[in-house]
Amino acid sequence: MKGRAYSEGLHQAIEAKEGVNINEETKTMATITFQNLFRMYKKLSGMTGTAKTEEEEFREIYNMYVIEIPTNMPVIREDAADLVYATKEAKYKAIINVVKELYNKGQPVLIGTIAIETSELISNLLKQAKIPHEVLNAKNHEREAEIISKIGLGKSVTIATNMAGRGTDIKLSDEVKALGGLCVLGTERHESRRIDNQLRGRSGRQGDPGFTQFFVSMKDDLMVRFGSDRIGAMMESLGMGDQAIRSKAFTRSVEQAQKRVEGNNYDIRKNLLQYDDVMNNQRELIYKKRNEILDEESIHEMVLTTFRHHIEDLVKSHLYPEEILTEEDYKDILEFANENLLKKDLKIKDIDGKEANELIDYLSKKVIDEYEEKIKDIPEEVCNEFEKVITLQVLDNYWTEHINTMSHLREGIHLRGYAQEDPLRAYTMEGYDMFDQMLQNVDKDVSIFLLKAEIRQNIERKEKPKKLLTNDKEEKPTKKKPIKKNKIGRNDPCPCGSGRKYKQCHGK
Repeated sequence: MKGRAYSEGLHQAIEAKEGVNINEETKTMATITFQNLFRMYKKLSGMTGTAKTEEEEFREIYNMYVIEIPTNMPVIREDAADLVYATKEAKYKAIINVVKELYNKGQPVLIGTIAIETSELISNLLKQAKIPHEVLNAKNHEREAEIISKIGLGKSVTIATNMAGRGTDIKLSDEVKALGGLCVLGTERHESRRIDNQLRGRSGRQGDPGFTQFFVSMKDDLMVRFGSDRIGAMMESLGMGDQAIRSKAFTRSVEQAQKRVEGNNYDIRKNLLQYDDVMNNQRELIYKKRNEILDEESIHEMVLTTFRHHIEDLVKSHLYPEEILTEEDYKDILEFANENLLKKDLKIKDIDGKEANELIDYLSKKVIDEYEEKIKDIPEEVCNEFEKVITLQVLDNYWTEHINTMSHLREGIHLRGYAQEDPLRAYTMEGYDMFDQMLQNVDKDVSIFLLKAEIRQNIERKEKPKKLLTNDKEEKPTKKKPIKKNKIGRNDPCPCGSGRKYKQCHGK
């Protein structure tokens, strides 16, 4: 997967284990879910033949309604009820028999499978039955559209995964139409009804005739995990063997199983989105702030506001729990301001006795006056660039760190459920506190960096020498000599001091 790497040192550990060059660890600079990415568009719409089964999700997540448009030509395709078998072996045997019958008749067949392994298994069974066929899966996807488009022109058997050839128009010859059109056989039901509908939709396009049939066994993954045990037990008690049943009750059972899986998958996506909505609000605020910094010619006023915000945070953090500033608080504030914010040191008598708001105004004025004095001789464009670069760098560093911290919080937050606490609510509250703390840290670092940094203008740029020359000759890099290690003989005493021979101790 080009361009992707594991995080938290795992990738570097694998590189070390495999003996390849160890690259620097990557950092996540931005994250977003598909849902929130799509919601950023002003207009959102789409067209597909299989959206009706996902109508609820479209409405709840994107506020989009699914409108069903009648087909251009009436659908005359015959969709047969599912054939149910007790075992997979009986199912595959029946599929081969049906394919042989249709092939001899001259009707084209498209066999849809969920997995590549199943397509290869069916292919081997067809080879044993000496039925010519084409296998279409991810291994020969270059010819996918070409193979699919030609299967309706004559006698053919094609095995394809359910995803292969979607949207390719399959044209039928007159001979094939007379035989009943393209026959689509499904080897098992997919977890999503939408995928099954897409497979059925390969046949009977534009008013053409067609036939579709799904073969299902009680041992299929879908039926084992979500199916009804009652029907499986009933088939075993009846001793069905290789015989199939075609039952409306069973078809309903399959659809109920599919609905349960779809519901589970939807809940997972919805849950993921609810957690990302917390990050999305924070993301929008940060990106808005970044865009303001990038778009404005000068952010000088924004910087002065940042100084004031930081001083507010400094003073108000000392109000808890007494609600007033104590003598100790005045000393702490004075020490921090003299060390980080001011060049000319203040005395305790300058701030002693001032109320919180009065002290904020006093310190803000002192800090802003000193900063204005520092930059007064600097050209405006240089000063603007200096303020922008510092502010953006601090903001980006903290945001990258915050993404990582929120990811760690998300990993273990579900455990709060054991303490009768709503994990989503806990994530929202703690995420907000962490974000608020991050913004305070951004104001603090921007203030300290800008107030303590010196701006120097380089009038002349000195060119770095490209090569180091000694006595008009190029200095060659010296090679490190390999460290010689004395090889221990197999019969020598072991260096560990055990008294045994090396071959019988650490040389085993």
